Amino acid sequence: MEGDDIEFLIGFLVAVAIGLVGMGGGTIMSPVLILFSGMAPGQAVGTTLLYASVVNLIVFGIYARRKQVHFRIGGWMLIGGLPGVVVGGLLLARLSGSHDGHRLLYGLLGAVIVFAALVNMYRLVRVGTSQGQARSRPRLLAALMLPVGVETGFSSAGSGVLGSLAMLGFTSLTAAEVVGTSVFFALCMTFTGSFIQVFAGNYNLAILVKLLVGGLIGAFVGANLALRVPSRPMKWALAIWLATLGVQLLWRGIA
Repeated sequence: MEGDDIEFLIGFLVAVAIGLVGMGGGTIMSPVLILFSGMAPGQAVGTTLLYASVVNLIVFGIYARRKQVHFRIGGWMLIGGLPGVVVGGLLLARLSGSHDGHRLLYGLLGAVIVFAALVNMYRLVRVGTSQGQARSRPRLLAALMLPVGVETGFSSAGSGVLGSLAMLGFTSLTAAEVVGTSVFFALCMTFTGSFIQVFAGNYNLAILVKLLVGGLIGAFVGANLALRVPSRPMKWALAIWLATLGVQLLWRGIA
């Protein structure tokens, strides 16, 4: 398979995952670009944020049309998340220009990806064993999303997985509403983060275009498959795969 075909396929598969399971594109895409396309960490994060912004916009439109987005809870999450993503984005722009900064980014990105994968596994176990609905405490989400925003702005990862986990614990939303609201939250976060990285020059336009060609198709496929395909087995497979990629990145940073 040629390079263009690989990038198209990566964009397609990541977008399907976003639409199908509500898992953030940043968590998946950044380590793939670093490990398989050889991109520098800062450039990979910036390109991923731009990609995720476009794909999340499409998926958000589909869930909003089904009335599966809870804007009030999403708004509370953004009160804390948006200031955090600005702080994380500025930190990334500062570190991405040096060799030592690249090594630090490899290590930190690897740790974030492993953490996000473990959180997703915990969420899968918890949802499978918990009984009843959580008591709705949306105001607490604002405080919880501040560190999530920092993580998203710095690594492009975390907004989808950690936002969904927080909603499962502190709201009484249905599963479909959790996914739809998570996509809305991730859209606002990735758009803000990508804006910062564009000005910092941390993106690769040529690769971004190829990823989006596949991503635009995959977004529609994933969001519609969510109505027909059980997502739990795919979530487990993605979590295990992400943990593996995260360990590889962490090793690059410390080796």
